[in-house]
Amino acid sequence: MSAPAAQHPPDAELEPYRAILEHAELELHLAGEGEISALAAMAARWEALTRSLAPVPPAAAGPLLARALLTHERTHVELLRLQESLLADISTTVRATRTARGYAGNLRSRPRLDRSA
Repeated sequence: MSAPAAQHPPDAELEPYRAILEHAELELHLAGEGEISALAAMAARWEALTRSLAPVPPAAAGPLLARALLTHERTHVELLRLQESLLADISTTVRATRTARGYAGNLRSRPRLDRSA
């Protein structure tokens, strides 16, 4: 009989799946905050976490994996929203630049030296 200290808790096999869920939740948070650089930096960790999984997950990991998948999908939606917002900002900037150039073209050239002084 093994000593209790040497035994793993019954759900220790679920730890990698909990780590996946926690990672997915952090990605969602970063996407929601627009922290793209931090989000991109996490890609290697995601790869490492998923590589460490068993080919067939334990049945008890099902709910964790389902939540991680839903969280991952929400992250995708947040990134699409961010992309749409950035494209709208770019469009507004381009429009404002064109407008400014249009007004600048109507300005008469003025002498650089004030001769009335």
